Amino acid sequence: MAVYKPKEMAEKLGVTVRTLQEWDRRQKLPAYRTPTGRRYYTEEQYLDYIGESTASHRKTVAYVRVSTRSQKDDLKNQIHFIQAYANGKGVILDEIIEDFGSGLNYKRKKWLDLLEAVERNEVGTIYITYKDRFIRFGYEYFEHFCQNHQTQLIALNDKESSPTQELVDDLVSIIHVFSCRLYGLRKYSTKIKEDESLKGEKDESH
Repeated sequence: MAVYKPKEMAEKLGVTVRTLQEWDRRQKLPAYRTPTGRRYYTEEQYLDYIGESTASHRKTVAYVRVSTRSQKDDLKNQIHFIQAYANGKGVILDEIIEDFGSGLNYKRKKWLDLLEAVERNEVGTIYITYKDRFIRFGYEYFEHFCQNHQTQLIALNDKESSPTQELVDDLVSIIHVFSCRLYGLRKYSTKIKEDESLKGEKDESH
């Protein structure tokens, strides 16, 4: 979906940039901001302003995740927590996405399908119980990605849905990967030192 600078948005709406700034201050038409603080507007905001918004057709989704299928009880607890919150707010959930896999795995099919739906402007709101249920690292990036597509990614901060053991397992996995890489580098370094042809090249260079 298109993104507009303040000047471009002002021209589309037939107003001045100063008027946009005033609307932003009064929250009449609030601007989005990049991580560096630059204001921008979206096509959805423009369509909404002229009365052609597609927001009412976008889904409200609950996304829940655990690492393994043995944690199905934890998954159900996440669903119940989000449903209770939604009921209390009068929100209707259009879809509940149940996912299995590590928060370090960026190739989870259901998670990727959800991001693609966000990119297609099909999702208005995503509810999660805790940030690491969505992704272990880089949450702010994906939150910003969703904002760019006018999707709210709402973490309800239920710490009980974030098992300590899962964090430990993820950290152990990271340490294992780096240990293997370090071992590989050491092994490669040893091979270089023992390579007679390279020694010969060094001697010739002197």
